[in-house]
Amino acid sequence: MFRFRSALATLLASAAIATLAAVPLAAQAQTKIKMVLNWKYQGPQAWFFMAQDKGYFKAEGLDVEIDQGEGSSASISKVAAGVYQAGFGDINALINLAATRPADAPVAVYMIYNTPPFTIVVKKDSPIKTPKDLEGKTVGGPANDGALKLFPAFAKVAKVDASKVNITNMAPNLREQMLLRGQVDAIFGFTNTVYFSAKLVGIDPEKDLRFINYADFGMDLYSNAIVFSRAFVKDNPKAVAGFVKAVNRAINDSLANPEAAMDVVMKREPLLKRDVEKERLLATIKEEMNHPEIAKIGLGDVDPDRLKRAIAMVVDANGLPRTPPNDEVFDRSFLPPRAERASKL
Repeated sequence: MFRFRSALATLLASAAIATLAAVPLAAQAQTKIKMVLNWKYQGPQAWFFMAQDKGYFKAEGLDVEIDQGEGSSASISKVAAGVYQAGFGDINALINLAATRPADAPVAVYMIYNTPPFTIVVKKDSPIKTPKDLEGKTVGGPANDGALKLFPAFAKVAKVDASKVNITNMAPNLREQMLLRGQVDAIFGFTNTVYFSAKLVGIDPEKDLRFINYADFGMDLYSNAIVFSRAFVKDNPKAVAGFVKAVNRAINDSLANPEAAMDVVMKREPLLKRDVEKERLLATIKEEMNHPEIAKIGLGDVDPDRLKRAIAMVVDANGLPRTPPNDEVFDRSFLPPRAERASKL
């Protein structure tokens, strides 16, 4: 009887091990990742939702929770504070943090907005024609807006006396209305954010607005990237690589099928205006993710010389105490193979 029980126990143990071995990684214990977006739900966040809904994160052994954000700079601060392991935020805010608190600063692992979207917007009939005309005027923006945070750098390259510009904060949903009502002379923002937010409140951006773009004054900066906390990168490198792989896969799906991309966005917020958000998505792909350099290096990567110049510009304009090296700011080791990343959008 003892031999029979021992043999039976051995058989059952072997069967259990075989069953566990047959279970896919995704069905076993998953690595949890909390991610914060750059903003409220919008069309250009489709790939994060698609990676979630299509099971791309799960296939990489990840359990990802995605929260809405409060600004591209705020996302960096929240990851640095340990509230989130991952975020979608402005790499220039990351540079600022890396220069002042290198131990706390997150690291970017996949560049999405490779063309600078930063702008100052005025009414079409405004007397503000050049950046110098901002002196003596009031410019408004949400406190965590990327363009507002970069204004000292812009003022320096555009030869504006920033001390003569009055900056005020407002709620994001009031930005365009306050400009049109004359409550501020100009507003900070991302080009497509202001353009399509204006459309949503009945403003015709082509007819009523003018854009003073930072890029037109030599600020060839990168913008929003996927970032991770340094501690998480150190402890979970496979999870970081899996996350990036899943999002890259979802970006390719979104490029191939924008309607499917909009389906997952509308699932998050049915009250969005689908036609406007689709137009916002397509404009973001065309204008903010389509830098000519991706033909050579592929979407997700950065040009080392360009990044070095951008870091130097941010450090110099803000009088920061140190210049972070490229590898403190961006880690390309988690990128999918070049052949899997888009070359033209």
